[in-house]
Amino acid sequence: MQKIFDAHFHIIDPKFPLVENQGFVPDYYTVNHYLKELKEMSIEVTGGAIVSGSFQGYHQDYFAEAISQLGKNFVGITQLPFDTTDEEIFKLNDVGIKGIRFNLYRGLSASPKEIKELSEKVNKLCNWKTELYLNLQTIDSELEKLIFTLPKVSIDHLGMHKCSIDQLKKIVNADIPIRLTGFGRIGYERDEVRELIPILYRENPSSLMFGSDLPSTRANYRFSSNDIELIKETVGKEAQDRIFFRNGEKWYLDQ
Repeated sequence: MQKIFDAHFHIIDPKFPLVENQGFVPDYYTVNHYLKELKEMSIEVTGGAIVSGSFQGYHQDYFAEAISQLGKNFVGITQLPFDTTDEEIFKLNDVGIKGIRFNLYRGLSASPKEIKELSEKVNKLCNWKTELYLNLQTIDSELEKLIFTLPKVSIDHLGMHKCSIDQLKKIVNADIPIRLTGFGRIGYERDEVRELIPILYRENPSSLMFGSDLPSTRANYRFSSNDIELIKETVGKEAQDRIFFRNGEKWYLDQ
């Protein structure tokens, strides 16, 4: 069994509302579906981060049930409107939500000013982290500068599309984690991912966090055990332990 802390996956429960995004509505994917699929791949999940997708908009009702089913080592990462009150944030924190996500790639946009203010607000109130789903290849200078000023920020899906290795090194050297997730959706070929992993790990061993990205909505191909094997081919046992579970556990569970 491969032990993982799953730093990025989605639960899509039919009991809770979905929002059409760019003409897309996903199939349902419950906690039972998720656990069954990991078991079939001989993966032992010790904890993880349930992430709101674009198709869930600003709905958070599904988190309480999902977190209660999965257990105490699982947290929620949600999307919030800018006018969310302190009281609402405290309530979400009590449910087990521990971070905010800005989905700039799929159109749930916010201005740099709004991102900064809301990130700082939730961090100050509840020590929440910020996740950015964006295209590192096309961000402007204002957004790039913002990344380095946010409290406890991380980047989804290797930044989606290819950017310079120097840009990625700058990010991880600023202690900004990058998720090794969504290999079926990113703009890197698998051989390019193999080359990147040891380079970024050498720059900062705490910088890479593994996530399944299940159920791989809108990806060109679905997550499988082949993605686990790809990572294993690139680094040794100590690095594997860090990438697969230790870095994620430290980032999400050490408050």
